[in-house]
Amino acid sequence: MNVSHYIGFDVHKKTVNYCVKTADGTIVEEGKLLALRTRLREWAATRPYRWQGAMEATLFSAWIYDTLKPFAEQLLMGHPARMKAICSGKKKTDRLDARTIADLLRCNLLPACYVLSPEMRDLRRLLRYRNLVVHESVRMKNKVAGLLMETGTPFIKEKLHGKKYFANLIQNLQEVPESVKDLLQMSRGTMEMFESIQKRLIKRLLVDPALNQRIERLASIPGVGDITALTWALEIADPHRFSSISHAMSYCGLTAALKSSAGKERRNPISKQRNRWLQTMLIEAAKLAPTRNPQLAAIHARELERGHRNRATLQVARKLVAYLMAVDKSGQPFQLRASPIQEAGPANPMAIAVSAA
Repeated sequence: MNVSHYIGFDVHKKTVNYCVKTADGTIVEEGKLLALRTRLREWAATRPYRWQGAMEATLFSAWIYDTLKPFAEQLLMGHPARMKAICSGKKKTDRLDARTIADLLRCNLLPACYVLSPEMRDLRRLLRYRNLVVHESVRMKNKVAGLLMETGTPFIKEKLHGKKYFANLIQNLQEVPESVKDLLQMSRGTMEMFESIQKRLIKRLLVDPALNQRIERLASIPGVGDITALTWALEIADPHRFSSISHAMSYCGLTAALKSSAGKERRNPISKQRNRWLQTMLIEAAKLAPTRNPQLAAIHARELERGHRNRATLQVARKLVAYLMAVDKSGQPFQLRASPIQEAGPANPMAIAVSAA
């Protein structure tokens, strides 16, 4: 790409520092802009040269990226965990950070990360907000149980959050302060509100035309429900950006960190560099999937024989990633196909492969 200028942006909530450099590293222009869409468009539209830009991925980067992208030959987003060059120096200022980002860009050393389209980003924001609502609903449920235990009130745990049982329980409370009754009612009302919100959010996501068919295909995998399929679709976005299943597993946080030096290798616990929303959802799905999928049940049973329940769940989650990747890349519903080994030899529930229908 024939680009004459490279621009590094150091973005913040209120300001954006920029540094313009030529291919040989000469600084052409430096400055600071107010973080306003009108100001950024006005500045970008008046550049008399073709330019390529880069910025670090932060909370404020997405809308700035969308605003500047139409004016750039190419605009990249740097992975914050890998951009140590802007934080390891002796001096650290916004101006120096912008210069460093411009240098990384022009030397083709910028650790670029994947950027979702604005449409997919909006849908993912809805799903993540739904996760927040569910967590708050669970907190309210726990608070109801805690208040009853504090006051010595007996209750049936399995029925506590049923509407009819809770109403009868409140009516028959004895030797309980009125303040506790009020708190119980408020906690119950808040919980019902959160549950209503999360149902509306899921309904809105499931009827979205950009997701509908994809979710149906992913949900064709036994053991994968709507929430797991939605989380996968909106967090992965484009499955073809992963070159292999192991790459996808690493992104989902299902592989151990590896340190290798001087011929010695050491495996650490599960890496913290992962998509935490996908990791949580896949682990939760892996706990239930063996009850609905015979192949996953066989994997779980095999690992349990080795005496490690958590490792069994992890292996099921990894197999789920393989299934999801196969279905998502093929664009066809899930189907099991016997492998050549299985067809030639005795029945082996583990000798399976995923194929398109």
